[in-house]
Amino acid sequence: MVERAKDGTLGDALEVFGAVRPRLFGIAYRMLGSVAEAEDVVQEAWLRWQQTDRSQVQDPIGFLVTTTSRLALNTATSARARRELYPGPWLPEPVDTSADPTLRAERTESLELAVLLLLERLTPAERAVYVLREAFDYPFRRIGEVLDVSEAYARQLGRRARTHLARQRRDPIARADHGRLLHAFLAAARTGDLTRLEELLAETATSYADGGGVVRAAQAPVVGRDNVARYILGLVGKFGQDLALEIVESNGQAAILVSRPGTTVALVTIDASPAGIERVLIILNPQKLSRFQR
Repeated sequence: MVERAKDGTLGDALEVFGAVRPRLFGIAYRMLGSVAEAEDVVQEAWLRWQQTDRSQVQDPIGFLVTTTSRLALNTATSARARRELYPGPWLPEPVDTSADPTLRAERTESLELAVLLLLERLTPAERAVYVLREAFDYPFRRIGEVLDVSEAYARQLGRRARTHLARQRRDPIARADHGRLLHAFLAAARTGDLTRLEELLAETATSYADGGGVVRAAQAPVVGRDNVARYILGLVGKFGQDLALEIVESNGQAAILVSRPGTTVALVTIDASPAGIERVLIILNPQKLSRFQR
């Protein structure tokens, strides 16, 4: 049964908002791939909740989800133009889900960096439908209400999103297999074993490196098993011998954190299929690594 919002104090408003805030951030972050932008959206939703006549709100959670989704949709539209000017490949900002397990409360596949990267290739509306449906299991009727479109059109947007992602991504492997593959990748990178690294990569493997114009990185994706393997070992050599490489949790799955004393250098994640590692995502931009400082 839907409960009307309390019409009293700011404390009442904060209580309602605080209970649903993790979900609001999860929606905004998945749609935007940026912690700062997601936090701005959630803050704006809070301001609108404060300014609303809450005694007239029949469904507080529905109001906040709708407000957040529409704000994120608007932000995604403007962010697309900004990211076209980004220096080199743009990658989503990673989150430390070991430190914030509330992000993992929903379906984690939609939280993986490789999926967030592919979501950027959808229209903002397709992305919104995919996130609400696949991550939060909203029915299409409700998604239509949130986005102010018909249920039939929401279904159509959902089909487009799933079809596009299926074309761009081969069948992912199980979590345990992903972990074993990542450990093997880490061992080969540590020892400089080019042959072993090539064996782990799919023939059409692609590497993306996000330096944000701050750290030197490849200005275009590196494509092909041999090229990617050599690029990875070249990066390890470039950053020197005092690197520490460890397995951490990022976006609900294992990742490699590269650091030296006092500085986080990079975060490396992989996306794999039965054919091997399909994508290597390397985040070098210091602004996107602040949550992984050691």
